[in-house]
Amino acid sequence: MPAVSKGDGMRGLAVFISDIRNCKSKEAEIKRINKELANIRSKFKGDKALDGYSKKKYVCKLLFIFLLGHDIDFGHMEAVNLLSSNKYTEKQIGYLFISVLVNSNSELIRLINNAIKNDLSSRNPTFMCLALHCIANVGSREMAEAFASEIPRILVAGDTMDSVKQSAALCLLRLYKTSPDLVLMGEWTSRVVHLLNDQHMGVVTAAISLITCLSQKNPDEFKTCVSLAVSRLSRIVSSASTDLQDYTYYFVPAPWLSCKLLRLLQCYPPPEDGAVKGRLVECLETILNKAQEPPKSKKVQHSNAKNAILFEAISLIIHYDSEPNLLVRACNQLGQFLQHRETNLRYLALESMCTLASSEFSHEAVKTHIETVINALKTERDVSVRQRAADLLYAMCDRSNAKQIVAEMLSYLETADYSIREEMVLKVAILAEKYAVDYSWYVDTILNLIRIAGDYVSEEVWYRVIQIVINRDDVQGYAAKTVFEALQAPACHENMVKVGGYILGEFGNLIAGDPRSSPLVQFNLLHSKFHLCSVPTRALLLSAYIKFINLFPETKVTIQEVLRCDSQIRNSDVELQQRAVEYLKLSSIASTDVLATVLEEMPPFPERESSILAKLKKKKGPGAVSVTDLEDSKREGGEVNGGSDRTPDTAAMAASNASTPSPSADLLGIRSAAPIGAAPASSGSLLVDVFSEAGPAAPASAVNDDGFLSSASQSEDPAPPLSEADELLNKFVCKNNGVLFENQLLQIGIKSEYRQNLGRMYLFYGNKTSVQFASFTTTVTCPGELQSQLNVQTKPVEPLVEGGAQIQQVLNIECLTDFSDAPLLNIKFRYGGALQNLTLKMPVTINKFFQPTEMTSHDFFQRWKQLSQPQQEAQKIFKANHSMDTEILKAKLLGLGTALLDNVDPNPENYVCAGVIQTKNQQVGCLLRLEPNAQAQMYRLTLRCSKDSVSRRLCELLAQQF
Repeated sequence: MPAVSKGDGMRGLAVFISDIRNCKSKEAEIKRINKELANIRSKFKGDKALDGYSKKKYVCKLLFIFLLGHDIDFGHMEAVNLLSSNKYTEKQIGYLFISVLVNSNSELIRLINNAIKNDLSSRNPTFMCLALHCIANVGSREMAEAFASEIPRILVAGDTMDSVKQSAALCLLRLYKTSPDLVLMGEWTSRVVHLLNDQHMGVVTAAISLITCLSQKNPDEFKTCVSLAVSRLSRIVSSASTDLQDYTYYFVPAPWLSCKLLRLLQCYPPPEDGAVKGRLVECLETILNKAQEPPKSKKVQHSNAKNAILFEAISLIIHYDSEPNLLVRACNQLGQFLQHRETNLRYLALESMCTLASSEFSHEAVKTHIETVINALKTERDVSVRQRAADLLYAMCDRSNAKQIVAEMLSYLETADYSIREEMVLKVAILAEKYAVDYSWYVDTILNLIRIAGDYVSEEVWYRVIQIVINRDDVQGYAAKTVFEALQAPACHENMVKVGGYILGEFGNLIAGDPRSSPLVQFNLLHSKFHLCSVPTRALLLSAYIKFINLFPETKVTIQEVLRCDSQIRNSDVELQQRAVEYLKLSSIASTDVLATVLEEMPPFPERESSILAKLKKKKGPGAVSVTDLEDSKREGGEVNGGSDRTPDTAAMAASNASTPSPSADLLGIRSAAPIGAAPASSGSLLVDVFSEAGPAAPASAVNDDGFLSSASQSEDPAPPLSEADELLNKFVCKNNGVLFENQLLQIGIKSEYRQNLGRMYLFYGNKTSVQFASFTTTVTCPGELQSQLNVQTKPVEPLVEGGAQIQQVLNIECLTDFSDAPLLNIKFRYGGALQNLTLKMPVTINKFFQPTEMTSHDFFQRWKQLSQPQQEAQKIFKANHSMDTEILKAKLLGLGTALLDNVDPNPENYVCAGVIQTKNQQVGCLLRLEPNAQAQMYRLTLRCSKDSVSRRLCELLAQQF
């Protein structure tokens, strides 16, 4: 930059600033400013022409006055005139004034643009940088129209100086963010990408910011940047701090550039080229290794730079979710940060581990840190860190540690910050329900939850315990006894009274045989809470009282006296008055049979989607929950393939025939009895929606009562399936939850569950940009023979997806007979006016309809011999594609949906499985034997099925999993 001459000190400006600072009051300051403004205005309007120095000085004074908060309505033309000066300081002040004060709609823009064009064509690097800085600072659409085609040429020109290239890259980035439709790279794309190979690190650092932004909007155009980014990252990571001396920050080579390179790679899936992928894995391993090395400096700047690279590397590892070793190493590294003295590091470690907990490869590694996380929940001073610790406990929970985690979260709830109590309550309720093996434990947990944090227990939570009690005969007596004991506390929360009134009204007879809980004792206990409750709770208790008359005729007189008193039949609240009058008349005039019919026990509730989970997502805010947050089914046992756990729903309380409030929702498991009146799934090709409202779905050619559309045989102008569609499909053969597809615009997550020949799939479409998706449509097609083999029904999606938002689509699937192909999912939407059209293969494979079958060794080999015809067996010998780790193999075999049989094969190194594929037309028995050879890194896979086409298809699918 040119040296500033001695005469450029502008003494007059210094005197003016000194006068302003010496003013004793606001009035004195305004007076001095007005005097100066009058002097400047007279100088600009005077007959005598001002020289460049005077113009610069007066423009500087105007700029200073503006920065003090005063309006400036003149001097703009003088500032524009300074742009034509050949002196750097005068041109600099002119550009500074324009950048700060000139409106993008100003009439002077054309003059300014002409001056900028002259400077850009001058080839003077200093003037070019000033012009580029001005364009970036103003960033108006007019400037984008004028210079969007010129700046890329400057950026890639061979004779452009490095400092100008840096400014050009950042200026182009600014224009692209404000007017993306005007900045079209076109022919410049490949040359801009190759700036990643530039020898000047400053140019690379500036260019990568531009390339990252462009890649997020146009990934296919810039996909060649992946190999170049990996190459540059490799050179930085493997270099010593002395190799990049000018760009080494506290012994860390080029930390900002390394972070940007890692962030750029997160815009793309793992590299397909084996050499590039291997080089990238080496880089990530080196970064993880360097994190273990002793620090080269004790200064905080060194550790900050080092950790910034480490966390970006971990984010990339999580994004790829394909390298088990790296995921486990990343988890272990984060585990070391959990006890670090720096609060920010602990927070970031907890946040990253929440994401790692949803990966099938690192979930077990995350669980090893459970004690540390529990300790953080108890001892952390910062509430945000405690909240992340609670989130991580929620994410790492599975059947093996559910009781411990729920107990710790309940313990913490007693002293938790009020801001997070409601979210904590929802999480405890979800975990207790999801992993409840013994439902008496679930009842105890929810009642304890109400006792500890009753004010934060929403209606959805206490509805749930009632639904589960009603739908499970084995827990009704225990629930009645437990809630009766809880109500005996001198002070119990109103939600406890609601639960007690409902459960005792339905099942109080189960504990009435004990003199300590006789009918009259139960009634007196409930009525002692009546006067302390709100109107809705009193209404519920009145309904419980009339139920008591039906259950215990001996309480009729006592309860009628309560209903007859003036405080009830003349109550100011019309709901309470109506209930009291109607219940009194009903108990007086109805016969015993009529009363028993009207007040009969509530039937089991139908199944629906969980509103507790939906409430938790809503509490986190729109768009805040990523697809990985929804992967709450862990990789173990039956859960891998849907298992027996479901996330249920709760609707609002509905009145029974006798106006008794009752929740309407499903229970936790699909094992519960079918709702009364449910239609059998036996007629025609109807698809029974077993996961939602009871009853059959509509014929496949129509829209059914639940709003489901049948799958189409073909859609208009669908895009051909993506080249990686088969690879994406194979990722989900042994798992049901995860990210199906992701690019810089869209993330598609999937969560599915299967029962016999029926399945339900949830697709989550996430808009990763800040721009709205318009005309968003999805179409599911079953090509060729698949139409007669698979029945798929979909619910339509919202046509608009806001920036950063996520929408959900529900699909019902019925397997009619065995199949080999996969349904196609076509997604169309408009982004920034351009039509986006992509087609994926839906991860619906024949093994999803497996029902596991337990067998003894004798039964297995007897059945194995029976399936001895050549066409019933499919065998394949292949080289291991992945690690031959025992636990990973078991998890994949369980994820297949079969039962993993222990102590069956004479060779303990072998794995044998058994299952039955359920279709509507027939059942297909399947036996599997996997023989690993660790020395040769080979497998022999043998499948025997009662249908030959199933043997071949399963063999094809499984050979790619190991």
